[in-house]
Amino acid sequence: MIRPQLSADGLAVRLPLAEHVDPLLDELALAYAQDPDAVGRLLAAHAASVVALDIAACSNDATDYGRAMRAAEADATREALFDECPAAVAVDPLLDPDDAISLAGRITRTAAHIRHRTAQNRNARP
Repeated sequence: MIRPQLSADGLAVRLPLAEHVDPLLDELALAYAQDPDAVGRLLAAHAASVVALDIAACSNDATDYGRAMRAAEADATREALFDECPAAVAVDPLLDPDDAISLAGRITRTAAHIRHRTAQNRNARP
């Protein structure tokens, strides 16, 4: 379950997701150790796709079709990497309705705490 927290400055709600990403990185490292050539090629292909997507996103000359094609290529190489990492499903946790409502309630309470505290600071007169 994702546990919402206050950010260090107390002005935002933080959703720590590292516990969901850690298994993915572990799986990627294990896959690389088992077959460095194949996984290295996948990583290089994905890096090239990401760079091409970034260039298309920032280019004034790129068409929407070109951007969509670059995004599709990045999605394809990302999916190929995910296929090497069975733990990839942990990145997007699925919440049943009760857990989703509980998480929404926790986020709301945390955000309300921030709003209440910042409102008090605005209303405080020196």
